[in-house]
Amino acid sequence: MPELLPGEDPDQVRMRYKPDVIKGDMDSIRPEVKEYYSNLGAEIVDESHDQDTTDLHKCVSFITRNPPGSEKSNLYILVLGALGGRFDHEMGNINVLYRFSNIRIVLLSDDCSIFLLPKTHSHEIHIERSIEGPHCGLIPMGSPSASTTTTGLRWNLDNTSMSYGGLISTSNIVEEETVRITSDSDLIWTISLRN
Repeated sequence: MPELLPGEDPDQVRMRYKPDVIKGDMDSIRPEVKEYYSNLGAEIVDESHDQDTTDLHKCVSFITRNPPGSEKSNLYILVLGALGGRFDHEMGNINVLYRFSNIRIVLLSDDCSIFLLPKTHSHEIHIERSIEGPHCGLIPMGSPSASTTTTGLRWNLDNTSMSYGGLISTSNIVEEETVRITSDSDLIWTISLRN
């Protein structure tokens, strides 16, 4: 967190954004970091016995069982640090979007944001041009799409089929303030972030 707020005192930033819980298999946390946050009162939950799920999966499971607030239906999870490392970790984190498709989860990197568009309904994405765009993409990762339709993009799709080994919508450009997407398949939406 201090790297995200370089003009502020690092210790104050760490105190302000202290995690309530640190959960995972503990294979990548440095001992001094674990001790630091434990001393600040963060609960450390070691789930090294579970090697069938990722750390992100473990954390999202915890959050959905213990939502911060009274309504789980308003749950929105923003994940920092889920992209930009090893490719298998990135794919595991994207898989979490599919495993928890009923929860709004956004994966955020320095360069882009990524979230799942479930096929269960049409989507309206409101673009915040001061920080998002113009590049975007729609990717049918879970299964092919026989029909995807969009508005608001430079190269809109009109009942277009997409699949790996075929067409996928990459390097598209957001043209309007609102992008509308309908598909018969779950899609990953990604949009570039302005620095």
